[in-house]
Amino acid sequence: MSTPHPTAAPVPTAMTEIERALTRITYLAGRARQHERLMAESGLSLDRAAAAILRYIAESEPLRPGVLAARLSVEASHITRQLRQLERAGYVVRAPDPDDRRAQRVQLTQAGLAAVERIQEVRRRGMEMALADWSPEDLVQLSVLFHRLVDDFVAHAEVNIDVRPSA
Repeated sequence: MSTPHPTAAPVPTAMTEIERALTRITYLAGRARQHERLMAESGLSLDRAAAAILRYIAESEPLRPGVLAARLSVEASHITRQLRQLERAGYVVRAPDPDDRRAQRVQLTQAGLAAVERIQEVRRRGMEMALADWSPEDLVQLSVLFHRLVDDFVAHAEVNIDVRPSA
């Protein structure tokens, strides 16, 4: 077991509990069994990466594959493979970029939009069941705090994107 650095400040209990809760919810939401249930209830057959990519495209303007890869923090080759599969399934199309005709942007088809809507509906029903006993005020507060958390994580990740440990 490692000993803490002598100048390290103790971690406040709240931070420890937040980290534990985030780890647990990430685990629960990301389980293969959870994804299989989501696909079964939505009537779709997508892997987790494809479902995440569809949702991201649905929440943004048409964008270039490279931009999509950067925003999702994955390799461009991963996005290229996933987009090929999504194109073959009829969920996305590539269209010329109006700013640069040599480039392409990816956008959802009607089938892609319908798939995203089915996934979101199943997720919403699950959230409604899990949070059925929460007051409207608590739900609003949770929403506000979650958005703040995500925004701060994104801002922190962007600031520290090029920070690498020294050798």
